[in-house]
Amino acid sequence: MRYGSAPRLKKDLVTLAIVSVAYLAAATFVTNSYYQLIMALVPIWALFSLSWNILSGYGGQLSFGHASFFGIGAYVVTLALVFWNLTPWLGIPLGMIVAGFAAVLIGLPTFRLRGHYFALSMLAYPLAILYFLQYLGFQEMSLPMHREHPAAFLEFTDPRLYTVVSVGLLIIGIFICMLVENSRFGLALLAIRQNELAAEAAGINTRLWKMRALVVSGMIAAAAGGFYACVLLVVTPDSVFGMLVSAQPVVLTLFGGVASVWGPVIGAAILVPLAESLNVELGNILPGIQGVVYGVAIIAIMLAAPDGLFWTIRDRFFRPKPAAPLPVSLAAAAPAPDKPPAAGSLLLKVEGLSRAFGGLRAVSDVSFEVHAGEILGIIGPNGAGKTTLFNLLSGVLSADEGTAVLSGESMLGRKVHQVCRMGVGRTFQVVRSFPRLPLLDNVIVGAYGAGLSDHDAIACAARALDRVGLTAQAGIAAGQLTNKQLRLMELARALASSPKLLLLDETLAGLGRDECDDVLDVLQRLRTEGTTVVIIEHTMHAMMRIADRFVVLDHGRVLASGLPRDVVEDRTVIEAYLGKKWAAKQDA
Repeated sequence: MRYGSAPRLKKDLVTLAIVSVAYLAAATFVTNSYYQLIMALVPIWALFSLSWNILSGYGGQLSFGHASFFGIGAYVVTLALVFWNLTPWLGIPLGMIVAGFAAVLIGLPTFRLRGHYFALSMLAYPLAILYFLQYLGFQEMSLPMHREHPAAFLEFTDPRLYTVVSVGLLIIGIFICMLVENSRFGLALLAIRQNELAAEAAGINTRLWKMRALVVSGMIAAAAGGFYACVLLVVTPDSVFGMLVSAQPVVLTLFGGVASVWGPVIGAAILVPLAESLNVELGNILPGIQGVVYGVAIIAIMLAAPDGLFWTIRDRFFRPKPAAPLPVSLAAAAPAPDKPPAAGSLLLKVEGLSRAFGGLRAVSDVSFEVHAGEILGIIGPNGAGKTTLFNLLSGVLSADEGTAVLSGESMLGRKVHQVCRMGVGRTFQVVRSFPRLPLLDNVIVGAYGAGLSDHDAIACAARALDRVGLTAQAGIAAGQLTNKQLRLMELARALASSPKLLLLDETLAGLGRDECDDVLDVLQRLRTEGTTVVIIEHTMHAMMRIADRFVVLDHGRVLASGLPRDVVEDRTVIEAYLGKKWAAKQDA
């Protein structure tokens, strides 16, 4: 469980119990058969929207084709009942299993895409399945009636019993989502959603977590689709794989609030009865009134409450209290880090590293060594290839030539999270935070990336915050931090995994003189603790203060290397930074 999640989970469970009892009580007073049907459909669509919310709300992987899993659940239940006489009580779990396998098959090729390419590619799957079922002759499938033991086949004479079952399924779905939200699963997904590269650099295998989210999401959607078939008794490809079905969870979740357990429930509770009621009253006059309702709802919510009703109401009327300070003993509970390499021993050796973009050689035949316990400064003019060098070492880019060996292991050819697991912490030129997450959660992501247990991850994150002096700000959302605090936060996130080597890309960028001194003091303390650092920086007075050696890059090549004083007095370095005319004027 995430730090401080127990009170929130308890509160949500109490709310769930109250809402469920109230909804079931209200359903007992509904006598109109059509409105009884609506009462059963609201939890089904809420459950379907919850499934979409796991992948697209928490994980940020926008899907326009979630009807794939909804329809698979519906057709597995129907076909199993028609051909095998299998009760839906078993057909629904079977549909969930089939949808889980389908999610893996869909995810393997589709997660190679990102952004709108991923969203549009997901749309192709339900359409393909729809046409395939029509080709097979399954245009309309009716569920057979069973006069003996009808309850065993989810066939009730009292329609209100369908509402009881649908609410039960929704309760299970909400509970699963609560567990996801309050665990490292949810934190990993939120980190991926807000900054995928930062999550990778913190050691999170983003593709694996996204696949897990898709499987869980698909299985929940299949449960909703399977029971939907039992309620309607007739299934067609268009009714479970159609465009409007895929759009429904998107609209309901955006309206209610993404990345929240209650957002999809709120959206379904408001829009489903509204759309269905208008369809009954005006459907013969205005065909397609449901689509109009959803379209107007999305436009209205984007204008009035872009984050959705849940977040807008919560932030305006129920703003959460600031988190309590971290206990002093928490950092002390962190497991002892691995013993650092002996001071002065060879830690990193880079030889002949090169990378070209077309005809541009961004990094060309770069070689240098890093010894344990030192701070190596990488300097050079803008466009010299410094950040590209870091991207090659951390796995963001692949090298064309050369080698990079850390403690006897090659760094090249690995993914970003794999390089992190080798013991490499990384910060970025532009701070990559998770703005909606508290500072502590931002740092815990780095500890999770190292494969630590929940307890050890929290303790290591607390220790990292203490090392950079941010313990008092642990409960503040990253989006509310100052630039200096964000720089220190990113440093703490890199430290949370107890790395052998830190790659710091312009950690002092955008800071004032006093702020620079504060960050430099932190780096000095890290060096005394035995931390090895390679830092890119343009602030020369700062680099002269902390760096043991310099490596100078110019046009992708190593121009000079050595002790700071010797390097800054090198004529070729002066010419690279200030130009030959300036150097000639100094000589004159």
